[in-house]
Amino acid sequence: MDRTAPAGAPALDEAVLALEDGSVFRGRSVGAPGRRAFELVFNTSMTGYQEILTDPSYTGQAVVMTYPQIGNYGCNPIFDESARCWAEAFVMHQLTPRTSSWQSTEPLDAYLRRHGVPSMDGVDTRELTLKLREQGALRGVLSTQGEPEAELIAAARAHASLDGLDLTGRVTCQKAYAWSEGLPDPVTGKPDALAPGALPLVCYDYGIKRNILRNLVSAGFAPTVVPAATPAAEVLERQPAAVFLSNGPGDPAAVTTAHAAVRELAAAGMPVFGICLGHQIVGLAFGAQTFKMKFGHHGANHPVLERSSGRVDIASHNHGFAVDPDSLAGTGLEVTHWNANDQSVAGLRHVELPVFSVQYHPEAGPGPHDPRHLFARFREMAIARQPAAARA
Repeated sequence: MDRTAPAGAPALDEAVLALEDGSVFRGRSVGAPGRRAFELVFNTSMTGYQEILTDPSYTGQAVVMTYPQIGNYGCNPIFDESARCWAEAFVMHQLTPRTSSWQSTEPLDAYLRRHGVPSMDGVDTRELTLKLREQGALRGVLSTQGEPEAELIAAARAHASLDGLDLTGRVTCQKAYAWSEGLPDPVTGKPDALAPGALPLVCYDYGIKRNILRNLVSAGFAPTVVPAATPAAEVLERQPAAVFLSNGPGDPAAVTTAHAAVRELAAAGMPVFGICLGHQIVGLAFGAQTFKMKFGHHGANHPVLERSSGRVDIASHNHGFAVDPDSLAGTGLEVTHWNANDQSVAGLRHVELPVFSVQYHPEAGPGPHDPRHLFARFREMAIARQPAAARA
């Protein structure tokens, strides 16, 4: 529940969330001390809080978890999607007082403090989520430092919007690297190794998640990850069988170097698969437009309808921008998937070139796993474009 402002100075364990609309939520500080400004979004997942915190797509954003109790199974480095936490702050109704999992190596509050993430619980997250649904994503400030409410509200209003921001430079790798670890065996936990004859693949790192790379290895690829601004000519010099475009943060319309690279790669006949930000970049590369959604999709339970088969996959989503379906005329792109909740574009393919993309996350950890078949589809596309001698 929300806590009203106490008389006098705030307690040492108090945290304050102030939003640009003037509303203030008080609770208990359960993470790192300090002050952080951000765009505030909500996530409807029941599990996966560690994957959410370490997903580079949350750069510039703080996350409200709608599920009422968070942290019950603790944390373990094997569930990190990257080398650090990228979410600016974390808001919960209740941080569970007990951790119960054989895999847990530390409780969530210790993990949040170790990674420097300001966090709070004791918040009526239902009220906060309804506010975000009605008003849209809001700029906010979370502080444990005891500043006056008016100062925090002013700081929230002064914080820059994500519109027009290319944040890929903040999250991308600095130099190319190879990845060889696949998905873990469900019994032994031992990860898949690179398969004999694995297809060479270049992955653009706009904020790539480790579980994407694991899925690609298990699907039969040998990924090399390259920085976001790598020119298409350098990618083609590596002679990959295909190119992958990753997830990432910020406004896809601002990542103009990526648009140009994808156009050049597609013109060279290179098979291309994009996920999330990569999907939006595919749309923009061929002349479509994107727009900022009111509150975005952030959760693990979105139904996605494939137009050609009628198949519905339950999929994880994490995006605040979407491709405008009214802008697709003349682009050579067609919609392959719709989000069954709001009919937003959830998948695209080029009608002539070996290019396709999805707005959701087929690699999602901890799940759901319905859409994992898309990685096999990508491999089939890449094999079909290989010379006959290579296919033999």
